[in-house]
Amino acid sequence: MSIESRLAELGITLPEAMAPVANYVPWVRSGNLIFVSGQISTADGKPLTGKLGDTMDVAAGTAAARSCGLALIAQLKSATGSLDKVARVVKLTAFVNSTPDFGDQPEVVNGCSDLMVEVFGDKGRHARAAVSAPSLPRGVAVEVDAIFEVE
Repeated sequence: MSIESRLAELGITLPEAMAPVANYVPWVRSGNLIFVSGQISTADGKPLTGKLGDTMDVAAGTAAARSCGLALIAQLKSATGSLDKVARVVKLTAFVNSTPDFGDQPEVVNGCSDLMVEVFGDKGRHARAAVSAPSLPRGVAVEVDAIFEVE
C-alpha cells in the first residue's frame, strides 16, 4: 500500500508545507538523508502556543506534537515528491515548552512518534530525543525536527 493510500485510510490530510520564517531552508538533502528543519505546533494554520505544566496538559501537548509530525511529513513530501521514497524515519529531536518541574516530555513527544509509526509502519520506528525548553519560537508548545532516509 502506498503511503498516500495509508494517509487516506487513516483520514489524515497533510497541511501545506510551511515556508521558513527566518534565514534557513525547510529541508536539506545530503545523500540519502533528508534533514527537515524544526516544525512548530500549529492548529488551523496558526501557532499553537502554551507551556506544558502550566497552561497545557499532557493530552494537549501530545496533540501539539502530532501537529509537528504532520508538518514534518508535509515537508518530506515537498522534498521527495512522493512519500513512497521513504526508507526510514531515522531520528526525531523534540523540544517541549515546559515548566522546570514538568517531566512528561516523552509522553508529549509520543504524539509525533506514534504518528510516524501509524503512517510509515516499521519504517517509522526511530531514534529520538525529547527535551524541555524554557521557551520556544512564537511561544509554541512543541517543536520537532527530523532526519529521514530516502531511496
